[in-house]
Amino acid sequence: MSSITIAIGLEVHAQITSLRSKLFCGCPSDYRDRPPNANVCPVCLGLPGSLPVFNRRALEKAVAVALALNCEISDKLSFVRKHYFYPDMPKNYQVSQYDRYGLTPLAVGGSLTVEVDGSRRTVRIRRINIEEDTGRIVYPERSILGSRYALVDYNRAGIALLEIVTEPDLRSPREARVFLEKLGSVLEHLEVTDTSLEGALRADANVSIAGGARVEIKNIGSPKELEKALSYEISRQLSIIKSGGTVERETRHWVKEKGITVASRAKELEGEYRYFPDPDLPPIPVGRDLIERIARSLPELPDSRARRIAKEYEIGDYMASVLVLHKRLCDHFEASSRACGSPKLIASLLVNELLRWVDEAGMDIATGVSRLSTDRLCKLVRYLDSGLISVKLLKEYVRLAVLEDTDPEELVFRGMTAIREAEELERVVEEVFRENPKAVEDALKDPRAVNFLVGQVMKKTGKRADPKLVNEIIRRRLFEHGSR
Repeated sequence: MSSITIAIGLEVHAQITSLRSKLFCGCPSDYRDRPPNANVCPVCLGLPGSLPVFNRRALEKAVAVALALNCEISDKLSFVRKHYFYPDMPKNYQVSQYDRYGLTPLAVGGSLTVEVDGSRRTVRIRRINIEEDTGRIVYPERSILGSRYALVDYNRAGIALLEIVTEPDLRSPREARVFLEKLGSVLEHLEVTDTSLEGALRADANVSIAGGARVEIKNIGSPKELEKALSYEISRQLSIIKSGGTVERETRHWVKEKGITVASRAKELEGEYRYFPDPDLPPIPVGRDLIERIARSLPELPDSRARRIAKEYEIGDYMASVLVLHKRLCDHFEASSRACGSPKLIASLLVNELLRWVDEAGMDIATGVSRLSTDRLCKLVRYLDSGLISVKLLKEYVRLAVLEDTDPEELVFRGMTAIREAEELERVVEEVFRENPKAVEDALKDPRAVNFLVGQVMKKTGKRADPKLVNEIIRRRLFEHGSR
């Protein structure tokens, strides 16, 4: 991919999950796990005679995001009707914003800088819109492919949404993923979006190769899926180009279950949406006093927080940068470090162990944090400091806490503690030597081969043996063996 020019731009749709009601009506915004079409009313269903009432808290949240991204904020909020004919919007138009014909989005300009593999890239923000979310199209067979019919749930229709549009400044799927992760962290720190909620942070990606036709990919629900979708689509386009074909300008749909994009429809032109000012929503002034008040109340943002915790807790820039990607995780780190001490150990457990098992299990960060609670982390710190468990066992304790919600005290009660009795370890080492004569000969010739013998002892003891003591015993035995 490095020898060709790849241009990627994102349209990020972030729900303002901190609001209690929808954008233009009083329907509850907590629609998840509700029966289909239960959180609806005449306004969000677009019934005749119903009139929208703007939720002003949405403006405050949007201004905070615009300030955090260094955008230029408009002096008024103007809404338009964006017309299209798909079943996920009951009134056949979406209330949004537009940036032509004298109309302005809430904010323009701005940027967010990301770092990937040691290189920094500044991604420009084209605009930030406030708009309403659409309903959900549900495919009974759990996939757009092969479903004989589709169902529509309008509970989500009308939820307050921020559309954050970038310039095509991203150059790889990895950069796009890191950008979306960092943007999600900014939104979490501003308490605008809880990104752990299903559908709260979604992205449409526009990608073109070597100045060719732009293809839009829809239905991408997470940073990880964004990277996968772009990797597949870039490979698909390269294959077409190499075979002498032409990439068509179109909209494609990401099918997560199959890991592919499929053609959805021809890409619409802006004129097809027939934008015009919404007659039911007159322009709303955005006063300087509002902007200044919000600016004064902005919380600590991810970049500055990473610098602070790296220095304050002496955990290094890398650990700090990973922790701040998830506000809940970083909050947990700071609270646990204050309660338990040992911030370097806690940072390592959260970054290297908890995130690993959360990702492997497809679990959300909130669940992982609740299972590896501050109380449990403090127990682990005490157990390790006292020698009750080894570093190997410590990692196993974290795995069981995250995946099985097991309390460390229960594991101690089961006898899952470090073996430090020299006599017992001597016996296990003797067994390993007897069962692995070839490995013993290898270790006599090459000290690095000792690791295999150590691993066999750890396996026989269920990772309970003290690795340092095992190493000492094995090396002494090898010395005695070689002196014969």
